[in-house]
Amino acid sequence: MGNYPFKLGIHPINWVGEDVKEHGEHTTFEQIVDEIQLLGLTGTEMGCKFPTDPDVLKEELSKRGIGLTSQWKTVLFSDPSFREKELAAYREHAKYLQGMGSTVISTCEGGGSLHFDVRRTPHEKEVLRLDEAGWQHLAEGLNAAGAIAQEYGLKLTYHHHGGTVVESPDEIDRLMELTDPTLVYLLFDTGHAYYGGADPLHVLRKHYDRIAYVHLKDIRQNVLDRSRAEQADFVTCIRNGVFTVPGDGCIDFEPIIGELVSRGYDGWAMLEGEQDPAEHPAYEYAKQALNYLKSLKIT
Repeated sequence: MGNYPFKLGIHPINWVGEDVKEHGEHTTFEQIVDEIQLLGLTGTEMGCKFPTDPDVLKEELSKRGIGLTSQWKTVLFSDPSFREKELAAYREHAKYLQGMGSTVISTCEGGGSLHFDVRRTPHEKEVLRLDEAGWQHLAEGLNAAGAIAQEYGLKLTYHHHGGTVVESPDEIDRLMELTDPTLVYLLFDTGHAYYGGADPLHVLRKHYDRIAYVHLKDIRQNVLDRSRAEQADFVTCIRNGVFTVPGDGCIDFEPIIGELVSRGYDGWAMLEGEQDPAEHPAYEYAKQALNYLKSLKIT
């Protein structure tokens, strides 16, 4: 990646779906990490095929020169009756990631979502947006979780995400406004920003001082348009192939990478595709994405 100040890694979601379970269901952990090593990348997030024993995982990653950057954590802070239990679980998550040498915790509110809210039933069709009280409870919970993350030398990075209550540019703005900037950071995701109706470059510039982690993900505009016309939910959009790797969709990454470089961003930026690897082989698409990123004219 030339002389870029940031570290480039890749998410195992390129090989195995997290939201769409059948994507890559027969892919092995060994294939994923061997191909990451072949790509010459040194960072990955936790994946559903990864060994859960930290000693085993550390050994397998370290012998391939790979570190664990983070692991997704769904939280339910918008409902205060869950807070105590959620914060206890967050502490365990932070302990685990500290032990693995990670620096950030990818964190997303599940409340109101069709796919992450344990209180909802599968036949419901709409994300339940937060009311004023829900926003306040979410902010308070995130601030408390962010303080726990800090105890373990980690940063809580909030993942604005399709199909959740923090998805649109206004919702990202609101979350940043309500939370403590010393405790709650932003996971800037190019694909989810675009999916949520934002200009990714605008989000990056507006909230750069809060960004501590980056996901580089692209969007197929034709699939997004068709899925929106059909009023497809988030998971159906993934099945339709709405996401792909940088350079294969409609997002112009040149100004985005240029902004990260000019600002001296030195954290992790993770390549993401989140598509069916049977149709879009992860290793081949990752190689294409790396070639695309190398071809950008960054001054």
